[in-house]
Amino acid sequence: MSPKSRRTVVTSEREFENFFQGWLVRQEHYLDELRSNLRTSDHSSDDEHLRDLIARVLSHYQQYYEEKSRISNHDVSLVFSPPWFSSFERSFFWIAGFKPVLTFRIVGSTVGDMSPAQVERMERLKAETKADERELDNELARIQESVAAPPIVEIARRGGNPLVDGEYDEMESVIETLRAQMEVVVANADMLRTRTAEKVVEILTPVQNLRFLAAVTELQLKIRMCGWQLDAQRGR
Repeated sequence: MSPKSRRTVVTSEREFENFFQGWLVRQEHYLDELRSNLRTSDHSSDDEHLRDLIARVLSHYQQYYEEKSRISNHDVSLVFSPPWFSSFERSFFWIAGFKPVLTFRIVGSTVGDMSPAQVERMERLKAETKADERELDNELARIQESVAAPPIVEIARRGGNPLVDGEYDEMESVIETLRAQMEVVVANADMLRTRTAEKVVEILTPVQNLRFLAAVTELQLKIRMCGWQLDAQRGR
């Protein structure tokens, strides 16, 4: 990577961290709003008002994925080990983010009043999501295996020896191809995360969605707080 392009990545990384800090502040505000509505909402509540809040919360998460996509396009390695997350937060990662199937665990622990029809739809969606996860796992494994392909390994074995006969260009081409493939996998994983959440929201009622979204937000913020506390204790 040239010095010029490296400066571009660092600037983008700093900009993303600034965005993320502001995004977290807004997330806490949304959590307060979700909790407030949970305290006053019942089945006779104004569904239109609740749907508006739910839409705004989903839009808030979509903004995160849009900004994450931009930083991923600059340097995909950053989103696999992002410095703006603690090591504890990163321990939950699956392809640069949480595993979509975790959504169903949260639903199961917070929404206990689903109808039989809702339960059936949720189970069907869960099975579809697991299948999509396996497909992405296989794609990521294929990319990782390609790194160990004989031509790449042979060039890498030379260590500090100069690359000759166009090998440098060949290695650069291979790296760019791998980077592009990883960007696609991350984009597809984020798309699956987003699509799963949207479909879950479609299945649940407005009041059920308040509980679900509040639980998701609380979990993320608690994991973040615990992660930074652990890092601080380790002297990081």
